[in-house]
Amino acid sequence: MISEALTRAQVSEAKRIVVKIGSSSLTTMADGLDHDRLRRIADVLGAERAAGREVVLVSSGAVAAGLDPMGISRRPKDQATKQAAAGVGQSLLMAAYTQALAAHRLVPAQVLLTADDLIHRAKYRNAQRAVERMLSLGIFPIVNENDAVVSHGVRFGDNDRLSALVAHLIHAEALVLLSDVDALCTAPPGTPGSERVPFVSGPEHLEELSIGGTGAAGTGTGGMVTKVQAATMAADSGIATILTSADRVAEAVAGDDVGTAFGVTHRRRSTRLLWLAHLAQKHGTVHVDEGAARAVSERGRSLLAVGVTGADGGFDAGDPVDVRGPDSALVARGIVNFAEDELPAMLGKSSEELGNTLGADYRREVIHRNDMVLTDAVFEQGEQ
Repeated sequence: MISEALTRAQVSEAKRIVVKIGSSSLTTMADGLDHDRLRRIADVLGAERAAGREVVLVSSGAVAAGLDPMGISRRPKDQATKQAAAGVGQSLLMAAYTQALAAHRLVPAQVLLTADDLIHRAKYRNAQRAVERMLSLGIFPIVNENDAVVSHGVRFGDNDRLSALVAHLIHAEALVLLSDVDALCTAPPGTPGSERVPFVSGPEHLEELSIGGTGAAGTGTGGMVTKVQAATMAADSGIATILTSADRVAEAVAGDDVGTAFGVTHRRRSTRLLWLAHLAQKHGTVHVDEGAARAVSERGRSLLAVGVTGADGGFDAGDPVDVRGPDSALVARGIVNFAEDELPAMLGKSSEELGNTLGADYRREVIHRNDMVLTDAVFEQGEQ
């Protein structure tokens, strides 16, 4: 079993590490960019780079940085104004990093990504090659979501989950999530008796905890839930993770006893399955009987029509769907091979019966096991 000591050692010994910092740690509504905080972060990461570690920074802050120059006193709600602020703020953010990293003789590179870039294989490989080349040339990649052009329906929504995917993209061994909170606690911040959780061993442990808090500064989009989802996503792909405050960055990258460490729970997953497990927006539900639920969850089988009892949600073939058992418990999530309106004629029939009555194309699995991931309580908590 992965221990806290081993997890922190994995972080301290990682040759390639991703560090994510949130808007609330870099900006304020009153003054825009906090240049002192940004410089301190750059100093720590510059020292790590000088020590021979490869560092990729995922930095929020573009939208918040753009508000003051635009004369806006509060974070806008409409997408167009947010995108305009991102366009203004991203240049200011990169200029600040360029100046701060120059003291360490590091040249930063701006990498703006969208969800499409990390979901579709060809774009994923292109992004991977680009970042790998930057690292090989000694360049310091700084990643952000491309807020100026991204569509609302296909965005990460915050950089926590983006950082987990970037860590997966570049085969990082560790992820450090920095925000305005010191650690995951047993109750929301300010609650009497709340205590730091030093280590999360897996999803079962999270079920026992109350996850709350949205940060204090009012300029970010991610709360504690998204940070835990990102840490869980990384751990689910073999990446040791530490969640702590920006002021603890030096201790965090050194593997010291700060924040909350998340132990690895799974070996590296394919990008497709990682997306399906943690980011895909489900389009409907396939309901199955008890036998099918056990076959999928306990024996790793594909889902066949003979075990399907119903469907809803209006999904098409190729859409991500939930698979739920007779008690409505979430069993799995997968890419369905048939549209919802095709399933009623297939319910309860064997593959042979389907082929004889509906044609050879209907002999296929409703969801193939290679296009399906088993689910747990964290998936339910992360439902959008």
